Amino acid sequence: MSLLDDEALWGSSVVANCAMNRERGLASYGRELGVELPPASGVWVDLCCGSGKALAEAARPDLTIIGVDLVDRHVPARDGLSFVVAPVDQWAPAGPVDLVTCVHGLHYVGDKLGLLERVASWLAPGGRFAANFDVAGVRRPDGSPFGRELTTALRDNGFTYDSRRRLVGYEGPGTPRLPFAYLGADDRAGPNYTGQPAVHSCYEAL
Repeated sequence: MSLLDDEALWGSSVVANCAMNRERGLASYGRELGVELPPASGVWVDLCCGSGKALAEAARPDLTIIGVDLVDRHVPARDGLSFVVAPVDQWAPAGPVDLVTCVHGLHYVGDKLGLLERVASWLAPGGRFAANFDVAGVRRPDGSPFGRELTTALRDNGFTYDSRRRLVGYEGPGTPRLPFAYLGADDRAGPNYTGQPAVHSCYEAL
């Protein structure tokens, strides 16, 4: 298996063309993640936000919403809503966050597990993280999935994982340390359960 590093992955047509979340509305976010949106107050960060249509629907001056995406194709910013153009696995917020969401974005991230660890550390007391996450997208060096070994490690580190809905969650703050070393990513994995081409992330168990 030929693996890509981060910079090569960001230039991949699979990642740059990730259409799964381009035009989703706010109601779709709630259905996908099983969380109440928008939050009542605080700071909401949405990773792989696409156009930001859902965030624009929720925007109001007393709620801080930050959308982060690799591709600069956002709706106009407005009171309470701003956008950052950056790889989500390299960006970090300036302070604690009350809610972090990622709708079908982790499918295109290289170091998926590293991002999960980082997001947990961003959370304010009682803050929540919710994202679509397919454990089949995390692979061993021989290309086989970790399966139960990975879901056990997630739960041992305070994450929740709904295998039926493929949802990962965390309530923070926290500093989880998942026992896997990232080796690189494969953008030729083909379609995942969504039917869209996705990225496999390769790790070595520690």
